[in-house]
Amino acid sequence: MTPPTTRPMTGNEYLESIRDERTVFAYGERVKDVTTHPAFRNSARMIARQYDALHDPATKDALTVPTDTGSGGYTHAFFRAPKSADDLIRGRDAIAEWAKLSYGWMGRSPDYKAAFLGSLGVNHEFYNPYVENAQRWYRESQEKVLYWNHAIVNPPIDRNRPADEVGDVFVHVKRETDSGVILSGAKVVATGSALTNMNFIAHYGMPIKDKRFAIVCTLPMNAPGLKLISRASYAMAADVVGSPFDYPLSSRLDENDAILILDEVLVPWENIFVYGDLDKVSNYSTKSGFKARLLLHGCTRLAVKMDFLTGLLVKSLEMTGSRDFRGVQTRIGEVMAIRHLFWSLSEAMARKPEAWIDGYVQPDRVASMAFSWFLTTQYPRVLEIVQQDLGSALIYLPSHAADFSNEEIRPYLDQYVRGSGGVDSLERVKTLKAMWDATGTEFGSRHQLYERNYQGNHEQVRIEIDAVTTERGMTGDFIRFAEQLMSEYDENGWTVPDMIPNDDVTVIGKLNLG
Repeated sequence: MTPPTTRPMTGNEYLESIRDERTVFAYGERVKDVTTHPAFRNSARMIARQYDALHDPATKDALTVPTDTGSGGYTHAFFRAPKSADDLIRGRDAIAEWAKLSYGWMGRSPDYKAAFLGSLGVNHEFYNPYVENAQRWYRESQEKVLYWNHAIVNPPIDRNRPADEVGDVFVHVKRETDSGVILSGAKVVATGSALTNMNFIAHYGMPIKDKRFAIVCTLPMNAPGLKLISRASYAMAADVVGSPFDYPLSSRLDENDAILILDEVLVPWENIFVYGDLDKVSNYSTKSGFKARLLLHGCTRLAVKMDFLTGLLVKSLEMTGSRDFRGVQTRIGEVMAIRHLFWSLSEAMARKPEAWIDGYVQPDRVASMAFSWFLTTQYPRVLEIVQQDLGSALIYLPSHAADFSNEEIRPYLDQYVRGSGGVDSLERVKTLKAMWDATGTEFGSRHQLYERNYQGNHEQVRIEIDAVTTERGMTGDFIRFAEQLMSEYDENGWTVPDMIPNDDVTVIGKLNLG
């Protein structure tokens, strides 16, 4: 029999897939439908744009490749496991094309978890005795381009204590049943979770020492007992007191973060990837192959975001008439260099792959590690430059787009809030409000926090770089390289034959200084 031809969801199918009676709370009430609630509706439609792009003849070829599941269908290129640099580049380019649809601001788009999903079919033996689960989810997620979120960090409560001593808070198995395991506890921060199809539970942090906490699994977002308590919605605030003109990013690119609570939730055995193996769970992000792919996605998405911020910064500086000042030019160059850095690291990750399992490859880990550190320092530096060189221009703005419709104050706006070089007030205000939304609003501040902590706390990022570099033998190579220099001399002079001793010119030991 000919296998069925599969294809990803369309935008409308995606929206329909999240109308499933999931339990989401915001502002003291349960959300009836995340696709129509002001806190989520326009962000959901931005994701729907991405799904529609997989079918649009203008973008389909840049985004998709044939599946490798035997389905005869096609998928987003990053969902298929790569076997070469060309495959990695194809996946990387698809990440970039999708990121452009959100201007780089949606870090947890569906291809983010493809970093994990694309490894399930390759490293399936890692999941023994749940190999079939890994292979099945690899096929299904690839064929449908399912949207997964993840919640892997323990809440910031009693983190100084072992997980088993905080069992009233941290996610753990309460009991086993014939159907699966029962989970309770909380995780942070389930970014974008209200708009996804599946939730992925794993662990990141201190090593696990108790089997009850050692689980990696998945759940549908409408699983009974799974609850989301959302943070304040920047999108809803923009709708209530602003407009798209005032908050062009907040109003439609808010990946609402949430407290994820599991209250006696059944996880069927077929949805478990790891259970009871303390080492696998404690070291999941690196041993599963998830980490390197994750960093390729994050770096590429940030590079697109830097394209946007660089352009908006230059345009904003032109509006204030300061673009050609020498000091300003040096800092524009610095922002452009940071932009080039992230694109170059993305290139290095994709074009210099590392051999992995059965002919498959992973992105270059050295470039990945470099990205994980520079992300924490360079994105905040860009925001510092924005505030430094735009200064009061970021708040020398009217309160709302409606001010331009007020006949009494419109002439003042046109005269006193106009842009430089003949640019009218409407264009200047539109530009600077976009920059303020990107850098100064709650939305903009949340993104700085997000980028700073993208790979965990700043100390852990550096510790992991040290650990991985040493594990790969590179630290030993560095030491031996330094020792090579040191081997060419000793306390008596040169130990190599091609250097000329300094006996003929030294004054040490030849002068009578007594």
